[in-house]
Amino acid sequence: MFTGIVQGVATIDRLTAEPGLSSFAIRFPEEQVHGVTIGASVAIDGACLTVTRQQGNLLYFDAMQETLRATTLGELRPGDRINFERAARIGDEIGGHLLSGHIHTTADIVAIERPENNCTLEFEVPESWARYLFPKGYIAINGCSLTIGEVRDNRFNVYLIPETLRATTFGDVSVGDRVNIEIDSQTQTIVDTLARMGYDRPAT
Repeated sequence: MFTGIVQGVATIDRLTAEPGLSSFAIRFPEEQVHGVTIGASVAIDGACLTVTRQQGNLLYFDAMQETLRATTLGELRPGDRINFERAARIGDEIGGHLLSGHIHTTADIVAIERPENNCTLEFEVPESWARYLFPKGYIAINGCSLTIGEVRDNRFNVYLIPETLRATTFGDVSVGDRVNIEIDSQTQTIVDTLARMGYDRPAT
């Protein structure tokens, strides 16, 4: 499990692509790899991956075909920066909301506004996922726990403070970029349960 509190930014050092599988070598800040063991879980832009090898602050991960299909990981190239979070431990403070590291869908950035000391990002998700979007609801974007601002059809926005921009890759994004989305599990459960009972959310 993860908390959605991004612990830092790492860099893709190199990757090897084979049929149905990509292997990533990712360089982490040295202070963030203490105690890492083979088999440990790390969220890479929100997607839970397993450490397969370690060389100093260089950690290796494999992503199989389904992961590459369902996330943005297949688009990564050497030099790209990613958000990361190591798995939560019992007793850790949950500063965001509980995440599984299982990506539900992706979204496109369709607008960016940067007034002084603020940043607003607007996203568009596939229409089938719009039913889980609610103003002030939780959502995870590239592994970062965020609060939804406004919702309009299959679009929503989030408001980012300077600290979020500093601690994540959101300060580097552009219109047209694609991001990983994990829907809040409690929201998904409530919406799906109501739908099975015949109280489906009406189309907007």
